[in-house]
Formats: sequence, C-alpha cells, structure tokens
Amino acid sequence: MAVLGLPGGMEWVIILVVVLLLFGPSRLPQLGKSIGKTMKAIRDGVDGKGEDDEDLEEETSTKASKSDE
Repeated sequence: MAVLGLPGGMEWVIILVVVLLLFGPSRLPQLGKSIGKTMKAIRDGVDGKGEDDEDLEEETSTKASKSDE
C-alpha cells in the first residue's frame, strides 16, 4: 500500500461513483469534452502553437495562392 502513490482499483471505483453522483450521467460527456479541449489548448500552448500561428499560416497560404494566379 503506497501512502502517496496512485489510487488502486477500489479507490478508482469510489472516485467514479462520487463523480457520477456529483455530475450525473447526462453531464459526463460534456465534462469529458471540455476536459479534452482544455488539455489540447494546454498542449498547443506548451508547443507554441496558437491561434496567431494558425492565422499567420492562413494568410501566408492565401498570399501564395494569389501570387500563383
């Protein structure tokens, strides 16, 4: 038994039951989706990717396609 380790099997079951009681089964998909979006935003921020980079790429590709015409 680890004092500060990761939860074991029974602890995960208890955590899952508490989450179900707090949020209800209908809100769990929304909760998972928002957690996924948050994790993606954090990863993009750490990698240096952002909305500004995407806008810059779009402008560059638009200019390149116009110069090809």
